[in-house]
Amino acid sequence: MSKLRSLTAILCFALASASAQTWAVDAAANFPSRPIRLIVPNAPGSSVDTLSRIMAHTLPDVLGQQVVVDNRAGAGGIIGMEIAKSAPADGYTIIAATTAASTIAVHLQKAPTFNAVTDYDYVLQFAETPNVLVVNPTFPPKNVKELIELARAKQGKINMASAGTGSQSHLSGIYLLQAGHFESLHVPYKGGGASVAAVIANESQWTITPAPAVMSHIGSGKLRAIGHSLPKPSPLLPNIAPIADTIPGFDYSGWQGFFMPKGTNRAVVEKVRAATIKATEAPELRKQFANQATEIVIRGPEEFRKVVQASLIKNAKVVEAVGLKGTR
Repeated sequence: MSKLRSLTAILCFALASASAQTWAVDAAANFPSRPIRLIVPNAPGSSVDTLSRIMAHTLPDVLGQQVVVDNRAGAGGIIGMEIAKSAPADGYTIIAATTAASTIAVHLQKAPTFNAVTDYDYVLQFAETPNVLVVNPTFPPKNVKELIELARAKQGKINMASAGTGSQSHLSGIYLLQAGHFESLHVPYKGGGASVAAVIANESQWTITPAPAVMSHIGSGKLRAIGHSLPKPSPLLPNIAPIADTIPGFDYSGWQGFFMPKGTNRAVVEKVRAATIKATEAPELRKQFANQATEIVIRGPEEFRKVVQASLIKNAKVVEAVGLKGTR
């Protein structure tokens, strides 16, 4: 009798497993059957928002369903990451994973509410984005050396705009101040769009922010670029010198990719990954990314996870150095 019960249990388990596998295959085969939400933990007009919208515009051509951008800004990206963590793992939520929201904001929490390494399913990384140092066109400095000299002469009485305390533009700016041994008054704004607008209006004189937030304004003459954060010259940023030419070793750029809620059907995650890779092959998307001085870089889940882990370590040191650790 006990053997019969054991065989029955094994048979039931096998049937249940087969049923689950069949459901998973069917779910992936029918995916997507309705619009997909793309949570962006940043404000409209930010660099992350710009790249996310380019991707959201192209993905429907591959997936056959609309991708709706859902901006959930606040607390340096914490709000958006928390919402994404608790979203249903049904395949219909994608998260714009970025340097700031994933690996800076969490260091500002006294009791972290998410872990970017373990709390999400990794889809892929698809972009690397330099930060660009821009000034108001009426601001005298034409290069990094002149900015440093003027700031020292004015004893720091010039304004550095950022997208908010703990944002990538804030950390980039602090990193530049430390590396260049000069001072500026940090003025945090509510989002990347607002901080860039402040420099255009000359409320603040400079900011160093992800390239997609400023490239169109550089092209229109509303801002002047005087440096970028890549260690070497880049064809994506012609006529803009690396900050490293003035401050040897300066290198502080960002990345972007996709996460999905933990527990999302693996076949669905793989389908989103394949669709994203195919989307990056579209000539119009590649052109738009190039216009934003953003390089398409494809890294799979495990390689992307290593990038996130390295960013967490690097940014922890910067956050701690400026006394921001555990301030929220």
